[in-house]
Amino acid sequence: MLKVKPPDEYPPEAGRYARGNDYSPVAVCVILNTFDFKIPDELEELVMAALDAGAALAGMLQTENIGIEKMVCNLVANPNIRYLAVCGEESFGHLVGDAVVSLAKNGVDEKRQIIGAKAPTPYLYNLPLEVIERFKQQITVLYLVGCVDKAVVSEAVKCCYQENLTDFSYKAEMYRLYDPGAFGEPLIHKIIWKVKKPWLAQGERKQPFLAMKDVMDVRMNKKRRGIIKYLSGVMQVHKIEIKDIFALSDWELDFHLGMLKKGDFVDIYEDVVMITEEGVYLAEMLKGEMG
Repeated sequence: MLKVKPPDEYPPEAGRYARGNDYSPVAVCVILNTFDFKIPDELEELVMAALDAGAALAGMLQTENIGIEKMVCNLVANPNIRYLAVCGEESFGHLVGDAVVSLAKNGVDEKRQIIGAKAPTPYLYNLPLEVIERFKQQITVLYLVGCVDKAVVSEAVKCCYQENLTDFSYKAEMYRLYDPGAFGEPLIHKIIWKVKKPWLAQGERKQPFLAMKDVMDVRMNKKRRGIIKYLSGVMQVHKIEIKDIFALSDWELDFHLGMLKKGDFVDIYEDVVMITEEGVYLAEMLKGEMG
């Protein structure tokens, strides 16, 4: 079967992944559904199990926009990769497993939104349509969402590089897998960060604010206290004045704002903090008014 030597630029995007066998036909995506500073050992072990079994790339995916964009860039840069196994527990806020499967099946609409994705902000504005189409043609997604079993992931990887058709199943999904060889020539694309907030790219929108009473309502709901790590450091802009909602220490404030920024729940401009549409979506969802 035909194999292609990946170009020197491969993989073009940095991220939370490790490189394995460049000639392997499969990559493994482990959903990161926790804070990125406290990754469970079982997720790290899934990544290592995939590499040990022979995966070309294995790593973690946390977001349904820039995270997927980076992953797609790395996959299409290596034509030998023909399968993407998506495993790990689905993430509550980002629903990245569903987003990846929807992208492979449906592509994107005219607004670069992944068709059929349930995620809050599944926009791929940093990818040319050529790259998205190449991903759809080159990659078959193996839906192992919910699986944290190293043996199952390893078996999926091994089935992908067999010369003859090999049956593999997980729950209700049935696959006949083999290594079909390289898909043409490498396609190199590197994200240049033109659109950092793609859900705001469809024209001018008034930046929404979260009322203090709404934040307090969320904070007082004991059942949802865990997510307050994201919301407790939010500051509200009101009449050009910045008000600290919970009077955190400087260290705590910097920490929480940093986490919020990573999660795309706030925009930070020097001394001004504004809540994004995704931040409002999260707060509404926590109040039980959405999703």
